[in-house]
Amino acid sequence: MASVQPPVCDFGAPAPDFALPGVAGRVWTRDDCRGANGLLVMFICNHCPYVKAVRERILRDVNDLTALGIGCVGIMSNDPADYAEDSFENMRLVAAEFGYPFPYLFDETQEVARAYGAVCTPDFFGYNAALELQYRGRLDESRREAAAPDVRRDLFEAMRGVAQTGRGPAAQTPSMGCSIKWRAG
Repeated sequence: MASVQPPVCDFGAPAPDFALPGVAGRVWTRDDCRGANGLLVMFICNHCPYVKAVRERILRDVNDLTALGIGCVGIMSNDPADYAEDSFENMRLVAAEFGYPFPYLFDETQEVARAYGAVCTPDFFGYNAALELQYRGRLDESRREAAAPDVRRDLFEAMRGVAQTGRGPAAQTPSMGCSIKWRAG
């Protein structure tokens, strides 16, 4: 699996809308997922070692951000034909096993990942209350293994600032992860 880094934050870019099925049996839109102070869109999956390394930290940060009025959503855009672990049924199992406190959605056509410009898992997009992009960076220093427990919480700190001021930090370190598994053709 090749490691990929997304581009830097395109401050002010609008959050594309979507309507995607969730593992809990309903369709979610961007506006269903947003909070009063912003929205965190996370492109994640089940099989990626980079996501697995930080899954517990994602849960911690989502819970803390939700308390600050940031809505959070996880979107899985990989082609499950090549990665059965990322199937919709396995998405349900993983969400249940880890108690995902956010909608976990399946982007079967991969149109949403393309609209956002997602390139890897995990890939984090943090928006303010006006749904303007303010953060496109890493969760923390973790890579294929979790970093030390006391490292700076880049994503949380950035999104706390977005919740409080509407603006993300000028300096951002890109996330790193496995490439999105695009459909052939």
